[in-house]
Amino acid sequence: MATFITDECINCGACEPECPNTAIYQGGVEYDALDGSKQAAISNEFFYIVPEKCTECVGFFDAEACAAVCPVDCCVPDPKIPETEEVLIARAKEIHPDKTFGDDFPSRFKEGAGGGDAEGGGESTDAAAGGAGSTPVAAPAAGAPVALMSPEDALVASIPAIDDWGVPLSCFRCNGDFEVPFQFIKPGTVLHCPHCGGSFVPNTTMYQSIASRLTKFYDSWTNELTQIKKRRQNELDEFEVKLRDGLDGLKQEVARLDDSAELAGAPQRNRGFFG
Repeated sequence: MATFITDECINCGACEPECPNTAIYQGGVEYDALDGSKQAAISNEFFYIVPEKCTECVGFFDAEACAAVCPVDCCVPDPKIPETEEVLIARAKEIHPDKTFGDDFPSRFKEGAGGGDAEGGGESTDAAAGGAGSTPVAAPAAGAPVALMSPEDALVASIPAIDDWGVPLSCFRCNGDFEVPFQFIKPGTVLHCPHCGGSFVPNTTMYQSIASRLTKFYDSWTNELTQIKKRRQNELDEFEVKLRDGLDGLKQEVARLDDSAELAGAPQRNRGFFG
């Protein structure tokens, strides 16, 4: 069944840029029909979805993109227009004749679907937000000896977790600059400018771009740090072997010196009157 927008819409505009079929329009704005003609707006008050252009994101995502970013959950299936996956993928092919849809095309009808995956990839919110440095470290038990932190671990501790990374934003209303932790840059989250109070809703493209860049950075330096630790451990292992060999040699040398020395007070052999 086609997706439609209820009258609970707050006109935030988060859904419009996410639609792969350009089927969502602002209230009062004419829409482009499939034949190229202009048609009167379906709604004059709220954003609306053109039914004949809606494919429920079949062929692009494994869930409706508009529903995934809607902060008030007002993008819902229309029970008056029930449609099968076959009908929807056929419509997607008609709307996008230049695109090839394989047999494994994304669809909310497929088993395990429903996560709002993006075309060919997937919006893995948990994986992106749970990257390097996001796992909390348990505090040592009371009375337990506290190990000294290595320079590498101290460096890691000085870098914020991905979720806490400050994302700089600029309000398009008052041009005021502010920062928001990455954990709140999720599609559909309504943010407010601290200067003018204006609302702002991150979209999927913005979220995935930032998540990809942060994850790439964290993965890169984590891998490099792992290699540094590995080299450092190899050097320590080599030093330990060298130190043990040196200690063994030192013990043997000290033992030889001990055997050749005459201890004070030790009994002396009688050499006679003339020596």
